[in-house]
Parts: sequence; structure tokens; C-alpha cells
Amino acid sequence: MIQNDLLLKSLQGEPVNRPPVWMMRQAGRFLPSYQRLREKYDFFTRCQTPELVADITCLPVDELGVDAAILFSDILVVPQAMGAHIDMQEGRGPVIHQPIEKPEDVNRLEEPDVTHTLGYVFQGIRATLEKLNGRVPLIGFAGAPWTLLCYLVEGKGSAGFEQARAFCYRYPDAAHALLEKITRVTIAYLQHQVKAGVHCVQVFDSWAGLLGPEGFRQFAEPYLQQIARSLSAFCPVILFPKGAWFGLASLCHSGAAAIGIDWQTDAGFARKATNHQLTLQGNLDPVVLLTDPATIRRQTFRMIQAFGKEKYIANLGHGILPQTPVENARAFVQAVQSFSESWID
Repeated sequence: MIQNDLLLKSLQGEPVNRPPVWMMRQAGRFLPSYQRLREKYDFFTRCQTPELVADITCLPVDELGVDAAILFSDILVVPQAMGAHIDMQEGRGPVIHQPIEKPEDVNRLEEPDVTHTLGYVFQGIRATLEKLNGRVPLIGFAGAPWTLLCYLVEGKGSAGFEQARAFCYRYPDAAHALLEKITRVTIAYLQHQVKAGVHCVQVFDSWAGLLGPEGFRQFAEPYLQQIARSLSAFCPVILFPKGAWFGLASLCHSGAAAIGIDWQTDAGFARKATNHQLTLQGNLDPVVLLTDPATIRRQTFRMIQAFGKEKYIANLGHGILPQTPVENARAFVQAVQSFSESWID
């Protein structure tokens, strides 16, 4: 029994008194309590130690009072399990050694038994559920195939992932073979997260908007659709195709329960594009949390009024910024939780 089930009600389209609220990247870098753990343990040790996963996942529940926890992990654990050698370098982010450059390089990646290669994630889920003790739902997640391809081909983070995009257009057959391979592993991975106990899952397609409409239809959308259809019978699925406003209408037919909206997409447009069929999530600009509590409250109320409190999950339009003051993150959560439809600007 979940004590606070607002998130699950919103995903199911049930009436709520107010929207649920959580924040992408809430279990991490902006929290001093997380920074202390970061000083003691390297990144993948944090991801692979169930007790640390449970502690970090629960930090924003304990310290901010959010309505949902999202598992502390990383999207790159999937390519790592498939055989990619990945380092997380301070100040640089992920570095993938021997990135995919030619079609034959796709064959280097394996389709592992996720119960073995990613078993530590499922152990972390069980440890987290024990620590949460039914207070709020637990969200599992994975990276979308297109976003994972970006890192595997580029070899590192990038503003535009030009090499990854060029690879897809130059070698479309190899790109689809890689995307299909990632998709199969991701589906198995998320299904085992559900078996371990997560209450819903989110698929992060952080670089979907880089493709444009045609590229999105070719290299991103089919795989998001496949994942959502494969998981929706087991739990609610949230898709977050950042920047891909042009894909909202087609993703309505994916079986997803919700779609995450970035801060550059208008709430009214998103509702119209999805024909009011799905729950929407988002889309406060993360920089609003760098201002002050009064501004945060005002902008948060405006956002909720724009989306409406039904079939809506309050969140940021992308991950919380590392320089965000904890008190400002708390002000955002409290603003959502105090929202009243009678509020007038």
C-alpha cells in the first residue's frame, strides 16, 4: 500500500486535489548530503551498491518532501552492460572508449542477460523499497535507444552530437541494427525493474530534439513506441522526448501513460497535440529555481494553471541544475503542494 499515491492516480487519469510533484535529477548533485557521499565513493560504486542507491534515492523524499522517488542510477548502465567501456570523468562527464565508428563496430555490443549484468540495479530497487516503506511510489528508468546511440557513437557528451547524427544518415542499416539491439536490452531491463518492484518507469530521450521531425520519425520514435508498448501492460510508462515537440501527437498512440514536456514547449500546444488523452509532465524552466521563493511560487502556479491539475505531474522541463539552492528546490515542491485553483495572480 502506497501512502501517497498521487503520482499513480495522475498517471491513471484519476481525479486529484492537486498535482503530484517530483524533479528530474532530484537524487543527486545539488544536495549537500549527496555531495558528501560523492566525496567518499566514485560514481559507479554509488550506482552499484544497493545500500547507497537506497540512501541516495530517498534523500529528496526525506529532505524535500517530493511525491515520488526516482531510482538513483544512470542511463549509461545499459551500454556498459552491453560491453561498452565507460569512464565517468570529473568535470568532463562520460567517456566511452572505442566508440562506434563503422557499421561492423555494432557487432561488438552484446545482448546480455540483464539479471546478471544489471542485477545490482534490481538489488538497489529492493533496498530502496524497503527504505521508502511505502511512503511514495518509486520510479524506474532507462535511456532511450537514440540517446544511448548518441553517446556510443560520439564517445562523450556533446552539444549537438554531430557524429552520431551523421552516422545514422550515412549508415542507416547499422544505426537501426544498433537501435534495435539497445531496444531489446532496454525492454528486458525495464521489465526486470518492474519485477523488482518499481511502480512506473520513465524513458529519457534527452537528445530527441536534435534529430528534427524526419530524423525523429526514423531513429527515435519507433523505438520509443516499441518500449512503451512492451511495458505498458506491466506498469505506467512516462516518455520524455526532450525537444521533440513535433513527436507529441504520434506518441499518443504508443501506450504510454504520460509524456514529459520540456520548458520550450507551450502547455496549451502540448495539450492540443496530445488531444488531452495523456497525462503530461513538466515543464518549469530549471533556471526558475535559481531565483527566489516568491518567483518560484508565482511561476509554479502559472504552470499548473496552464496545464490544469488533472492528468498532470508537476516537474521541471529538464534536470535540476547543480547550483540550485536546496531551499529553492523545497520552495518549488511546497508551491505545488499548496496549489489552490482559487489562487489569483
